[in-house]
Amino acid sequence: MRPYLMISNRNREDDRLGSRLATMGFYTAPADADPGKLHTLAAWTKVTRQAFVAQLKAIGTECPIVPEAEHEDQKLLCLFVHGYNSDWEDTVNDYLLIKNGLMEGAGDMGQLVLYSWPSKGNVAGYLPDRESARDSAPDLSGLLVELSDYLTVRQRIAARTDDPGKFCRMKVSVLAHSMGNYVMQEALVAASKQLNDPQLVSLINQFVMIAADVDNDLFERDQPSGSDGNLMANLCYRIAALYTGLDQVLGMSAGLKHFGTRRLGRSGLADPGNVWDNVFEFDVSDYIDTQDSAHSAVFESSPAIAVVRNILRGVDRNYIARDVAPYAQPAAPQPIPMPAAAPA
Repeated sequence: MRPYLMISNRNREDDRLGSRLATMGFYTAPADADPGKLHTLAAWTKVTRQAFVAQLKAIGTECPIVPEAEHEDQKLLCLFVHGYNSDWEDTVNDYLLIKNGLMEGAGDMGQLVLYSWPSKGNVAGYLPDRESARDSAPDLSGLLVELSDYLTVRQRIAARTDDPGKFCRMKVSVLAHSMGNYVMQEALVAASKQLNDPQLVSLINQFVMIAADVDNDLFERDQPSGSDGNLMANLCYRIAALYTGLDQVLGMSAGLKHFGTRRLGRSGLADPGNVWDNVFEFDVSDYIDTQDSAHSAVFESSPAIAVVRNILRGVDRNYIARDVAPYAQPAAPQPIPMPAAAPA
């Protein structure tokens, strides 16, 4: 088991985190902490940024080096960025659900870190949430730049000493949901500009965009070189957009914007043949439980989680669902046959 780690720029309200923007804080809880108590700040220890980053580096150093032919088994450091309409307790619930599904037991993939930004936690807060998402980008981009500097230093040391063991032993990936993808879009663009559009280092290994509340033409290649999608694709080794046309929440989102552009998480890529080569889409409609909200069903459906696991491992896009059976939807209720009419 691994510790519970959280980064948040929410304000503090008694023994919980609220919905207003505040200074970024860093929190840890031991691996043996009671998950049922993590909805209170008393269960978390607030630490300095330096101590938090040091803990991440220590976790990475403890991971074994795997042969190149087994790179899919390399441990990862995964940042989870939640969506809109989520109060702090909701984000902890989602974090625990993903951590249990991907990072524990025999399927241990590495360390999951929650990034909890100040969503209002109600449907009426959609537009304020979008503003909070944009305002959260500078804090997150600062972390990404710091991470990039660390990875670059490790690469240079490994190259100078000809010692592969000096490389970072964890792949850095991101799992973003709903408007959390807009947070990442703004943060990656800001980070790219701060780093002067780096070409030699992929800051993010796998970026999994679930029910992404962003424009579905974001990654088209015929946009200007400094476009958001171009900068994002340059910083990520691979970007996977998971979508389903069953997502009614994103249908509402598109209606609120009136920009004439559909949502990536509902419609998929606008033109799959005109995107950067490291970007692809995957329709999860057959892998989710449609009895629940399709917007968050990926986290609650075992087949969909298995697909996410394969993407994070780096399995080729053509094989991420090869051994995953579609979700077995319950059979529709059959009409009760009417008794035959009595003969006249």
